[in-house]
Amino acid sequence: MASSSNSGDPLPAPEAVQALVASLADDSLLVREASMASLDEIAPLNPLLVLDCCSSVSRGGRRRFRNISGVYQVMSFAIRALEQDDVDPSYLTRIAKLVTSEIISSKEFNADWQRAAAGVLVSVGSHCPDLMMEETFLHLSGTNSALPAMVQILADFAAVDALQFTPRLKAVLSRVLPILGNVREIHRAIFANAFKCWCQACWQYSVDLSLSLILDGDVMSYINSAFELLLRVWATSWDLKVRTSTVEALGQMVGLVARIQLKAALPRLVPTILELYGKDQETSFLATCSLHNLLNASLLSESGPPLLEFEDVTVILSSLLPVISSYNDNNDRSDFSMGLKTYNKVQHCFLTVGMVYPDDLFLFLLNKCRIKEQHLTFGALCVLKHLLPRLAEAWHSKIMLLVEAMKLLLDEQSLGVRKALSELIMVMASHCYLVGSSGELFVEYLVRNCAMSDKERDNLESVKEYSRSGSSYYSFQYKRLELKIGVCPSELRAISEKGLLLITITIPEMEHILWPFLLKMIIQRDYSGGISTVCRCISELCRRRSSHNDSMPFECQARTDIPQPEELFARLLVLLHDPLAREQLATQILTALCYLAPLFPKNMNLFLQDEFFSESLDVVQDSDWIISLGNAFAKQYDLYTFDDDHSALLHRCFGMLLQKVDSRNYVREKIDWMYKQANIACPTNRLGLAKAMGLVAASHLDTVLEKLKSILDNVGQSFVQRSIPHIELHILISLTHKNKFLSFFSERTKHMDDSDDIHAALALMYGYAARYAPSTVIEARIDALVGTNMLSRLLHVQHPKAKQAVITAIDLLGCAVINAAGNGISFPLKKRDQLLDYVVTLMGLDDDNDIYDSSIELLHTQALALSACTTLVSVEPKLTIETRNLVMKATLGFFALPNEPSDVVNPLVDNLITLLCAILVTSGEDGRSRAEQLLYLLGQIDQYVSSPVDYQRRRGCLAAYEMLLKFRTLCVTGYCPVGCSGSCTHIKQVNRSLQRNSNLPSAFTLPSRDSLGLGNRIVSYLPRCADTNSEVRKISAQIIGQLFSISLSLPRPVPSTSGTNLEMSYSALSSLEDVIAMLRSDASIDPSEVFNRVVSSVCTLLTKDELVATLSNCSVAISDKIKQSAEGAIQAVVEFVTNRGKDLNESAISRTAQSLLMATVHVTEKYIRQEILGAISNLAETTSSRIVFSEVLTSAGRDIVTKDISRLRGGWPMQDAFYAFSQHTVLSNLFLEHVLSVLNKSPALKNDFARGESSSQLVDYMEDDILHAAVFALTSFFRGGGRIGKKSVEQNYASVLATLTLHLGSCHGLASSGHQEPLRALLAAFQGFCECVGDLEMGKILARDGEQTENEKWISLIGDLAGCVSIKRPKEIPGISLILSKYLNRTLNAQREAAAAALSEFARYSEGLGSLLEEIVEALCHHVSDDSPTVRRLCLRGLVQMSSIHVNQYTTQVLGVILALLDDLNESVQLTAVSCLLMVLDSSPIDAVEPILLSLSVRLRSLQVSMNMKIRANAFAAFGTLSKYGIGELREPFVEQVHAVFPRLVLHLHDEDRSVRQACQNTLKRVADLVGMEEMTVLFSTHRISSDHRTDYEDFLRDIAKQITQNLASRSSTYMASIVQAFDAPWPVIQANAIYLSSSMLALSDDNHISALYSSQVFSILVGQSSQSADEIVRATCNSAIGLLLKATNSTSWKNARLDRLESSRNSQESDSSRM
Repeated sequence: MASSSNSGDPLPAPEAVQALVASLADDSLLVREASMASLDEIAPLNPLLVLDCCSSVSRGGRRRFRNISGVYQVMSFAIRALEQDDVDPSYLTRIAKLVTSEIISSKEFNADWQRAAAGVLVSVGSHCPDLMMEETFLHLSGTNSALPAMVQILADFAAVDALQFTPRLKAVLSRVLPILGNVREIHRAIFANAFKCWCQACWQYSVDLSLSLILDGDVMSYINSAFELLLRVWATSWDLKVRTSTVEALGQMVGLVARIQLKAALPRLVPTILELYGKDQETSFLATCSLHNLLNASLLSESGPPLLEFEDVTVILSSLLPVISSYNDNNDRSDFSMGLKTYNKVQHCFLTVGMVYPDDLFLFLLNKCRIKEQHLTFGALCVLKHLLPRLAEAWHSKIMLLVEAMKLLLDEQSLGVRKALSELIMVMASHCYLVGSSGELFVEYLVRNCAMSDKERDNLESVKEYSRSGSSYYSFQYKRLELKIGVCPSELRAISEKGLLLITITIPEMEHILWPFLLKMIIQRDYSGGISTVCRCISELCRRRSSHNDSMPFECQARTDIPQPEELFARLLVLLHDPLAREQLATQILTALCYLAPLFPKNMNLFLQDEFFSESLDVVQDSDWIISLGNAFAKQYDLYTFDDDHSALLHRCFGMLLQKVDSRNYVREKIDWMYKQANIACPTNRLGLAKAMGLVAASHLDTVLEKLKSILDNVGQSFVQRSIPHIELHILISLTHKNKFLSFFSERTKHMDDSDDIHAALALMYGYAARYAPSTVIEARIDALVGTNMLSRLLHVQHPKAKQAVITAIDLLGCAVINAAGNGISFPLKKRDQLLDYVVTLMGLDDDNDIYDSSIELLHTQALALSACTTLVSVEPKLTIETRNLVMKATLGFFALPNEPSDVVNPLVDNLITLLCAILVTSGEDGRSRAEQLLYLLGQIDQYVSSPVDYQRRRGCLAAYEMLLKFRTLCVTGYCPVGCSGSCTHIKQVNRSLQRNSNLPSAFTLPSRDSLGLGNRIVSYLPRCADTNSEVRKISAQIIGQLFSISLSLPRPVPSTSGTNLEMSYSALSSLEDVIAMLRSDASIDPSEVFNRVVSSVCTLLTKDELVATLSNCSVAISDKIKQSAEGAIQAVVEFVTNRGKDLNESAISRTAQSLLMATVHVTEKYIRQEILGAISNLAETTSSRIVFSEVLTSAGRDIVTKDISRLRGGWPMQDAFYAFSQHTVLSNLFLEHVLSVLNKSPALKNDFARGESSSQLVDYMEDDILHAAVFALTSFFRGGGRIGKKSVEQNYASVLATLTLHLGSCHGLASSGHQEPLRALLAAFQGFCECVGDLEMGKILARDGEQTENEKWISLIGDLAGCVSIKRPKEIPGISLILSKYLNRTLNAQREAAAAALSEFARYSEGLGSLLEEIVEALCHHVSDDSPTVRRLCLRGLVQMSSIHVNQYTTQVLGVILALLDDLNESVQLTAVSCLLMVLDSSPIDAVEPILLSLSVRLRSLQVSMNMKIRANAFAAFGTLSKYGIGELREPFVEQVHAVFPRLVLHLHDEDRSVRQACQNTLKRVADLVGMEEMTVLFSTHRISSDHRTDYEDFLRDIAKQITQNLASRSSTYMASIVQAFDAPWPVIQANAIYLSSSMLALSDDNHISALYSSQVFSILVGQSSQSADEIVRATCNSAIGLLLKATNSTSWKNARLDRLESSRNSQESDSSRM
C-alpha cells in the first residue's frame, strides 16, 4: 500500500497475522491453504512477526490449536526466511524451547504435528546448529519420554545438512552413548535409524572433505561402543522392526569401525544379518544391502588382507542361494521391482567374493550343485550363469570340473533346477565348454526338456526335505527357508527350445556335436513332444551343410548308435498324424524329410503326394526293403504306448504294408503282433486296428478270419491277458506314488470281466474285413456270421463307443451286401429286421447306464444308427409295416434336435432324411399305397416345416422335397430294389397300361389327384416360398413344383368338376418350372419376384375345391411365425381373391373374411397386421362399408374399456384398421368427416381446475369412450392416411390446427391435476397431424416438450408450434389468427393462454396479417393487463415479436408497456419485460428511447441485484445495450449511471451463473469508452475477463484495481463505497470478489484520503470475516486479501512490528476479565 507510510494510521499487522494464523485451524481445507499461502508470502517480509504470532497460538499446544502442524510448518518456513542479521539466538532459543516443550509433553511419536515440530528445530539448526543441539541435548536423558523425538530430530538434521552435522558428531555421540543402553525396546528402531543417518552423513561429508579430523579417537571409541551395543543387544531383539533397523545401521557402520573390532564382530554380525532372510521382500533387500557392505568392508579393504576366510564366507553364500530361488517364485510376483533389486544385490555379493576367492567360490558352487537340494542347486546354477562370463579367465582351467558336475544334474526332476541348468548350458555352449560325448548329453538334456508337457509336472516334481549342515567356524543356527521354485513346464519348454535353436544357429562349433546325434533323438519315445524342435534343428544343420549332403549316408553309417533310415522314415511318418500339432510339427517333419532324402531309396519324394505311403511302397519295388520297413514298424509300437492317435496310424500303415506282402506266415505273425500291441480299450486305437485288419483282409481274408475266430473263442480271457502289459507299465509309474497304487489296482481289477472293448473290436474287425474283402467270397461268410449268436451278445455293450463300434459293424455288413449287388452278386441279408431292431436298441439311452454321460456321444451313436438303418432298409427283403413303424417312431424326432453342435447334428439329420426316402422307396405294394405313405410321412413332418426355428424348417422342407423326388421317380420310372441311382438292370418299370383296365392286377397302380390333398399341402408349403432362409425358399418352390407336376401326371375322377383348363395348367406349370430353374442357377434373384411368379402359377393350377380349401385355412399360414412367410401368405390370399374371386360363393367369402379377422387378432407383427387389414379393406370395398365402420368403431370402444390398448402385444389391431381406412380413396374423406364431427360434439372443460380455481371436478369426456376412440382414430388417420389422407387434412388445415391447439391447452390443464392420458392421446394425434402435413420440426417440438405440465413449458410448446406453422404455411396465418384472437375472450385461463401463446408467435410474421394486424395488436395490448400473468407476458412477447417494420410503427406503445411491466410483481413478467427490452432496443429509434432512458437505467439497476439469475443477466445486457443511446444531452447523466454500475459489473464478472458472467463481459466492453480510460479497453480484451478459473479472475481484479487507482482516482472513493456495500451481497462469491477488489485497490492506491476512509474499515472487516463468515470462499479470500495488503504496503512500521504490545494488551484484557 503505497500511502500507508504517510497515512498516520498503519495497518494492524499483528492482528492480521494473528488472524491468518488462527485460520490455520479452520475446518475448510481451502481456507487453510489460503492462510498458509498468505503466511508464506509475508513471512520473508517480517518473519519475526510471523514467528511471534505462531508462537503465541502454539503456547497452548495442540490441545488449544487444532492445526498445530500447520503452525509449525509456517514457523519452519519463517525461520528459514530469516536473514543472518535478523537471527537472534535468544529468540530462536525461546522458539526452540517452545517447540521442544510441546514435544516433550506428548507420549506420541511420528504424528504429523511432531514431524512438523521437528522441522522447526531442524530449521533452527540451519542458522544455529549449536543452539538447536544444545536444546536437544537437554532432553537426551533416559527418563525423558521425548527422547526418541530428540534423536529423530538429530537424524533429520544429519540427513538435511550433513556438512554442519558431521563436525558435531562427537558431541552427539557423547550424549547419546550414555543413554543408549537404557533405550526401551519400542524406541530402538528410532535410535538405529539415527545411527544409520549419522553414518550416511559421514560418508556424504567424506565426498567433499576429509574425515580424518572428524573421526578422532573419541569418535571412533563412541562408534565402536555403539557398534558393539547394537550388535550384541539390539540385533537380537524380538521386534523385527528393531532388528531390521539395527542391521541397516550396522551395514552403514561397518566401514567406520576399526578393522580389529569388525573382525571380532563378524561371527556375531553375519548370523544376525542372515536371520532377516525369509521375512518379506523389503527386509531381504535391506539385509542383502548390509551384507554387501559387510563383504566390501571385509574383503576389499585397502587397509589390509581380507578379514574373512573363504570357509567363513561359505555360510553367507549358503544363505544367499535360497534368496535367488525366492525371487524366481512365479507364485508371488506382487513386488517384482523389490525382488529384482534383491536378486541383483545377491549377485553382487557373489561377485565380491569371487573377486577375492575365485577358485574357492567355484568349488563351493559345484558342491552345492552336487548335494542336489533344490533351492541350493537352483541358486548355485543361477550364480554360475551370472559369474561365468565375468570370471571366465579365472575359471578357464576348471572347464572339465564344471562339465562333470553338470552331468550329475541331468537326472534332476525339479523344474526350477532344469530351467536354471538349461540356461547355464547355453552359456557354457557360448564359451565352447560342450565337447565330445558330454556335449551330446547336454544336447539330449535340452531335447528332453523340449518334449516336456504340462501333464508331466506332477510326476516330475516331488517333495524334498533338506537340512542344513553345521559349520565348524560359526556356532549359530537359523531357520531355513523351504522354497518352491515356481516354474511351469511351458516356461521350461520354451527356454529349452530357444536354447537348442540358438546353439544350433549361432554357434558353429556345436555342429560336430549336433550332427548326426540329433537323428538319434527322433527315435526316442520320451522325446516325442520335442520332435518339432529337433526337426527344425536338423533342417538348419542340413541347410548349413548342404555341400556335404553326399556324405550324409556314410556319416550315419559310421556310428552304430544312429537309427537306420527305415526306422527314421517309419517314425516320422507316424508322427505326421496330427498336422495341427504345436510348433508346426507337420511342417517341420516334412522339411526335415526333404533334407534327409539322401538317406532313403530313390523316388521316395513321391511320399509328398496324396496316398503317399501306398504309392511309395509301389514305387520302391524292393520286397526286402518293404520287409525291413515292416520290421521297423513292428519295433516302434513301444514308442506310442500311450499315444493312441499315433498308434492307430501305425496300425493302418502296417496293414497297408502287409497288404503288399505275399508271405502268409509273415502276415499271420505280424497281425498277431499288431493285435497284441493294440489297446482296444481306446476307440481310436481300436478303429485303427480294425481298419488295418480290413486292409490285410483285402489280400489275406482267410488269415484274418482265422485270427478273428481265435479271438472270439478266447473272449473270456483276452481282456486279462491284454491288460497285463499296461498294468505293469502303470505299476512302474505308480511306484513313486505308493498311496495311488492300491487304488489303481483295485479299479483296474473291477473292470477285468468287462468285455465291451473286445466285442467292439471284434465287431469292427469283422465289419471292415467284410467291407474290404472281395465281393465274390463274402456271401457265405456273412451268412455264417449273421447266423451265429454273436450279434445278440453285442446288444449287452454299455459304453457309447462300444455301441458305436457295433452299429458301425452292422452298417459295414449291409454295405458289403450292397457293394456285392453293385458288382453283380445279389443276395438277401438274412435276419435283416432283427438287425434293425438291434440298431434301434443300441442307439437308445439306457436308464441304468452309468458310463454314459455325454449327449455328444449319444448324437454320434444316433447318427451312426440312422446310417445303419438306411443301409439295412435298402437291402432285400422288403421292409414290413411293423418294422417301418418301429424305425420311424425311434427316429422322426431327430428333426427337432438343436443346431449345435452342427458338426454332429447336421450329418445326423441328413442320415434321417436319407432313411425316410429309403422307407418311401422300399415300402408299399403299389402306387396308391406309396401315395398314402407319402402323405403320412409329409403329415408327420409338417410340424417341422412350419416351425419357428430356422433349421427345423430347412430340415422339414428338405425331407419333403427329397421324398417327393423319390415318389415322382417311382411314378415315372419305377425303383431299384437294391438302391441303385439312375438307370440300372434291376429297375421295376411302371406299367401305365394297367391304369386303363382296373380289372387287371396292378402292382404299380397310381393314385388320383384328389388323394394328394393339394389344398392343405399348398397352404403348408406356400409360405415357405417367402421364407427368410434362401435355401428354404428354393426347396419349398421345388416342393410345390413337384406336387403339381405329380398331380398333373396322376389320373383324375371321371366326373371332374375342377373347372380348370389343362392348357392353362400346363402353361402355369411350365412358368413355375422356369422359376425353379432360375432359383437353382442364381441364388441372388429377387425373392419377391420369385414368390409373385410362384403365387401366380399356383393360382392358375388350383382347382375350385383346392382354392376354397386353401383360403379357408389361410389363417394358419398368415399367422406364421416368420414375418416374410406371413407376408407371402397374405399376398397369396389377395391375389387369389382378386383373380379368382368370381369362383367364390358367399360361404367361401365369409369363411375367408373370418379367417383374415382371426389372423389380425393372433398376428402381433404390426406390418403383417396392416397387410391383413389391407386385404379386409379390399374385401370391404366390394361390400357395405357401413358394416365395416360400425364393427371397427364398436370394437375400438370395447377394447378401450376392456383392455390396456397401449400394452397389447403387437399394437392395437383397431388402430391398424384406422390406418387402412384412412388410406382408402373412397373411405378416407368419409372417415375424417366422421371423426371431426365426433370431436366437435365433445364437451368442454367445466372447470379450469389446473389454473388455481377452487373446483377440481373432471370433465364428462373423461368417461366418453367414443371421444377416446375418435382421438385414436384421428391419430391413426394422420399417421396412416398417406397421400389421400393428407389431401383431406390439407383442405381443413386451419380448423384442424386451431382445434388441436385449444384442446392442447385444455389437456394440459387436465395433466397438471394428474390425468395424463387425455394429453398423451392428444399429443399422439398432434404428432400424427405433423407427420401428415410433413412438418417434421413441429413433430420434434411435440416429442421434446409435449408432456411437460409446467406452465412455462407448455406455453413455450404452443409458441414453438405456432412458429413452425408461420414458417411452413404463412398463408394459413390470417385464418388461424382470426380464430385465436376470438378465443382470447374465453373464460378459461388455459384456452386464453393457449391462444395468447399461439398469437404471440404468429405476430412474428405480421407481414401476412395485412389489415388484421391492427386488430391483433389492439387485442394484445388490451390483454396486457389480464388477470393471468402468463397472458400478460405472452401478449407483451407477441408485441415485441412483430416484424421490425411494425415494431418501429408501434415502438412508443411497446416501450410504454415494457416500462410498466418492469415493475410487475410477478417475476416471470419482469423477466419477459427485460428480455423484450433487449429485443426492442436493437431497432428502436433514439427519439423513442430518450424520454425514458434514465427511467429504464434506474429500473435496470434495481433488477441487476435480483435473485433470479436470468433477470440479472438480461438486466446487465440491457444496460449495455442502452449505452448506445447515451449521447448528446443525455451523455453526462448516463455516464453517471455507468459509473454507478461499473463496480457491480466487475464484481459479477465472476458470478455463480455463466450467463451473468457473459452479460457483464459484453456490457463492460460496451461501456469501456464511457468510463474514460483507453487502457481499460485493452484490459477487457485479455483472456482473464472470460476465464472460469478464480486465479485468473483475481489477476484481472488486481489489473483493474491498478487502472482505477492510476487513471480514475477521482472515482475511487465512489467505487470503494459501492464495493464495500457489496460485502453484504447475498451471494458468497460476490462478497469474496468485493473483498479482493477492495483490498487490491487499497494495496495499489496512493490516495491518502481513500486509505484514511477505508483502510481500517476494510482491514477490520477482513480480519473479522476471516473467522466469522459461514462461507469458505469468503474466509479464504479474506486470508488472501490480508496477505495482499500486508505484502503491498510500503510502511516499515508493520515490517518491524512485533507482537509484544498486542500481546501485552491481550494479557491485560484477560487479567481484567478474570478480575470481573
